[in-house]
Amino acid sequence: MLVAVTGGSRGIGRQIVCALAEAGFDINFTYRNSLDEAEALLVELRSNWPGQEFSTCHLDLANRVQVDELTERLSETDTLYGLVHNAGQSCDALAAMIDQDEAEKTMQVNFWSLTRLVTGAIRPMMRARSGRIVGIGSMAALHAMPGNSVYAATKGAMLSYLRTVAVELARKGVTANFIAPGYVDTEMMSAYADHREQMEKQIPIGRFAVPFEVAALVSHIMSPAAKYITGSILPIDGGMSAGMTLHG
Repeated sequence: MLVAVTGGSRGIGRQIVCALAEAGFDINFTYRNSLDEAEALLVELRSNWPGQEFSTCHLDLANRVQVDELTERLSETDTLYGLVHNAGQSCDALAAMIDQDEAEKTMQVNFWSLTRLVTGAIRPMMRARSGRIVGIGSMAALHAMPGNSVYAATKGAMLSYLRTVAVELARKGVTANFIAPGYVDTEMMSAYADHREQMEKQIPIGRFAVPFEVAALVSHIMSPAAKYITGSILPIDGGMSAGMTLHG
């Protein structure tokens, strides 16, 4: 069975690809700028799991033509079992200072591209009456944070969309779920290095997640044991969504 993963060449996406390979899936993953990392990952996957099939393709989610081309390929892939929408784009701006062009690009990357890819992916899933759709969202969709209005809106749109998809496709054997990571120790968080100690104080567990922890949750959702989980919001945030942590 095949799982397609957007943004699979590095960070959380790379760990998702490896976790799903370990679980026995064939994988097609996309990359945008990281060709070297994508090719190196392919070599590693083919070496570690020689009995499985792995491939990669270039995809800029901001390019609607490229998204539609992948959508068409997914619709024609009879072995397609899962879609993980992991790739995304940040957009930091106070609500009063939003640049509409940048906001619309972020919505295209984080939300509209997902809706297009799902329209292709669900066709073989419904034919097989079995499938998994996973959106890697963010706790920003659940909790307001200053400077995050556009990004939060795109992830909130993803959440609402996936829950509706879950209801519409439940009787077709297809599940859809929204994973909401908190702070994860990736290259993206390096921009906040000066604030990391203060950020970790707000996390009940007291540290950032590591990418593998998010990937392990995705792998479980793809497993037969998770076939009754759909339309769910699955936080993986060290307890941040459970309540406040106060420090004097």
